[in-house]
Amino acid sequence: MIQPQIEAKLNHNFMPVHLEVINESYMHNVPEGAESHFKVVVVSAQFEGQRLITRHRAVNQCLADELANHIHALAIHTYTEFEWQQQLHAPASPHCHGGSTLDN
Repeated sequence: MIQPQIEAKLNHNFMPVHLEVINESYMHNVPEGAESHFKVVVVSAQFEGQRLITRHRAVNQCLADELANHIHALAIHTYTEFEWQQQLHAPASPHCHGGSTLDN
């Protein structure tokens, strides 16, 4: 299972005050039970003073093995504690508009 690996790595690397790892594979054209599309919400003091691109690169680097071998798509939402307190939720992911060869 990939989701517990993602959670463990993000917890270890960012010591978040809030972490969500959401398997959104069901929203895509993949087999039932797939773990290929995830959304992560990471709220960490480590993001203080960092640009968004720097935060995303850090998450991508942390999950490099999973991205190279298991995950097809990763939506990343990173916040400082102050930023998180302003909204308390990440934006919803868009619905998949992709098709497959089965659609033809």
